[in-house]
Amino acid sequence: MASPEHQQDRWTYVLDEPARILAVDDDPILREFASVQLTTPSATIDTAIDGEAALQALRAQLYDVVLLDIAMPRLDGFALLAKIRNDDNLRHLPVIMLTGHEDTASIDQAYRAGANSFAAKPVNWRQLSYHIRHVIRASRTEAAARDRDPAATTEREVSEFLQSIVRNADVLCERASADSLGYDLQIVRLVARQALAARAARPSDVRKPSTALLANSANGPQRRSAGVLRGGQFTRDR
Repeated sequence: MASPEHQQDRWTYVLDEPARILAVDDDPILREFASVQLTTPSATIDTAIDGEAALQALRAQLYDVVLLDIAMPRLDGFALLAKIRNDDNLRHLPVIMLTGHEDTASIDQAYRAGANSFAAKPVNWRQLSYHIRHVIRASRTEAAARDRDPAATTEREVSEFLQSIVRNADVLCERASADSLGYDLQIVRLVARQALAARAARPSDVRKPSTALLANSANGPQRRSAGVLRGGQFTRDR
């Protein structure tokens, strides 16, 4: 007979931290088991019947992890994983491939496609719960590190920032008089536009404006405005 301590252990929830999990599988029995076996007072389980349904759910709701089957109709697991990794809003979402495919090729393909982990059917739900908890904790640690690391800023965020500079500079240039402030705004707008063009041409190489780019940007407004760059600011010729 099990000791009282072991009896207590059997009722301890593994998923004891707030989490929302999406289980994607075309097998209704597995979806039902996922809902029953993984749901806890802290963890919520949603299910999807295939990749298309999962994609709709991912765009409507934030999830902490996805359990993803490979063989499904309409959009299979590999195709959905590719869409997740190519979406700026989902690219860091942890994905555990859950499938009966235990061959080496499927495992290799899953990790090459960007899966965080791999679990095989038939499912040991207790073991999978620990697996899920580990993946979620690792993902949250990585997210915290990205938030602390300015170099982890995405290409999309940089481009949106530069575009906002151009838009704001356009508005302010219309309001500014033809003085040093107007020249400064022209410099800012031109540098932002050239940075956007450079990133579009060489997004993997260009991370910040070069000295030459800044020099060219300064010379452009100088020629058009008949001004001179002195001490880092434009002044008009007398």
